[in-house]
Amino acid sequence: MAQRKQYKLLTDVELEFMTVLWRLKKAVIRDILGNLEPHRKLAYTSAATIMRILDDKGFVQSEKSSKTYLYTPRISKDEYQSRSLRNISEKLFDSTPQALVARLVEDAELSDEALSEIRSLLDRRLEK
Repeated sequence: MAQRKQYKLLTDVELEFMTVLWRLKKAVIRDILGNLEPHRKLAYTSAATIMRILDDKGFVQSEKSSKTYLYTPRISKDEYQSRSLRNISEKLFDSTPQALVARLVEDAELSDEALSEIRSLLDRRLEK
């Protein structure tokens, strides 16, 4: 059996499909198509191709069920978020997470409430 390619990041359309699948937990292609944004008009065959690519990349598992495939995520949303942040930290911020956080705090229009929540998170982490 051929070794699956393991990719670190998803393309925008793959992430869109994975976001639906994470929410549904398991789905057939018609379920995924029915849960995409209403303006999205994708053919069934295009969606099937995207899901096959996600399967080939190791992000989903497919199981033949009658005449269709049932898909489940192989990676959780939390895992993918962590992987993505590590990748961004490594490639854009020279593996310095503090630079990533500094950029977010400086550039994002964060409310005082959001900044207070971030401070609370940091305080809790420092107490451990």
